[in-house]
Amino acid sequence: MPEPVPVTMSATLAADAEMARRRRAGEQVLSLASGEIGLPVLPELRERLAAAAHRNTYGPVAGSPALREAAAGYWRRRNLPTDPDLVVCGPGSKPLLFALMLAIGGDVVVPVPSWVSYATQARMAGARPLNVPTLPGQGGVPDPDALREAVTTARATGRNPRSVVVTLPDNPTGTIAHPDTLHRLAQAARDLDLVIVSDEIYCDLVYDTPAGPAVSPAAHAPERTVVTTGLTKNLAVGGWRTGIAHLPDSALGRALHTRLTAVASQLWSSTTAPVQDAAAYALTEPPEILAYVAAARRLHESVVRQAARHFTAAGAQVEPVRSTCYLYPSFEPLREHLHAAHGITGATQLATHFAQHHGVGLLPGTAFGDSDDLLRVRTATSQIYGTTEAEQNAALTTAAPLELPWIKAALDRLADVLTDLTGNPVPHHDTPAQATPTPAPAPA
Repeated sequence: MPEPVPVTMSATLAADAEMARRRRAGEQVLSLASGEIGLPVLPELRERLAAAAHRNTYGPVAGSPALREAAAGYWRRRNLPTDPDLVVCGPGSKPLLFALMLAIGGDVVVPVPSWVSYATQARMAGARPLNVPTLPGQGGVPDPDALREAVTTARATGRNPRSVVVTLPDNPTGTIAHPDTLHRLAQAARDLDLVIVSDEIYCDLVYDTPAGPAVSPAAHAPERTVVTTGLTKNLAVGGWRTGIAHLPDSALGRALHTRLTAVASQLWSSTTAPVQDAAAYALTEPPEILAYVAAARRLHESVVRQAARHFTAAGAQVEPVRSTCYLYPSFEPLREHLHAAHGITGATQLATHFAQHHGVGLLPGTAFGDSDDLLRVRTATSQIYGTTEAEQNAALTTAAPLELPWIKAALDRLADVLTDLTGNPVPHHDTPAQATPTPAPAPA
């Protein structure tokens, strides 16, 4: 009898559990490991969920007609033509991505670094991940030239890569691949007959910059690109577990839809009905939803850019972030000092040092597929917006989140830890004397 596929605990969830244990033990901890968004639920969204509490039947496997039509409208507004009959809803984007791997079959090309669960899910689906590096500053998308070489080599040895998963924008780096890179990826996928699975759950959190929004690979290869999203990141409802997939309007897409819904029927039957009602409302994007997302996006940008300044002042290298609450600093320029002062030679040791000596939770690059000898860690600022709903609402509505005492204290602590770690003085963010945070327009 074959041995079970080895499965480890999700690195982000394990780090969360460890920080929670330390906090219960009375330790002062600074959790920068989890990407869960620490913000309150929009009141109108709560009301929709409560009003649908009476819904207790399974409903269609792919999701309610209202949800699928709302999702189709969401994508149409982003210039992605969508047939509601090719939309599939699942209980979170994570199980939906796993179901897609089962439905597509074959081995999966995974960018390195990339989100912690892609490679493990591929193995759980009976496939093998095929790791391909990303280009500098363009996380989430494998280098198209390296992709061609890796797939060709793998097939020559009897392997069967059939899909490539990408993340736009990227977790862990907070960067976005260039449109030209996505164009070349699409061409490579066509030439190699690969399905592109584009995880776009962070697309609504791209900062308002001249570079504009992220460009989906579906714009370049619509006939073979599956796009997934959810409400977890833009609306801070991770516990509600909602994911949505758009399948291509092609023979490939329709066949995949049939297989995906069959897999879903065996795995989850249907997504929680009251959550589907709330999700349908959210995906129509009424003004209060758009205002909430815009406020969250501004908050993420302000806080994560300040954290990036701290890492840079300490001597780490940080690629310019364009989205989300993530940073992926490299401590390679500090290798000699870290070894001499702390005996640190790898990413795991570095993350352990942050946790054990300073109570700061970070994730080592190994959690994202990187080699341990690369001194990189993933930082997420989404858990420092407040410990109460009142604090989180203040963070969401103020025009000056860095001046809020609890956010300033967290960032100042990070500055002090980096100073101690690297020997380079990292200045605190200066709050103007007697400054009072000015409220921004509150979400309606």
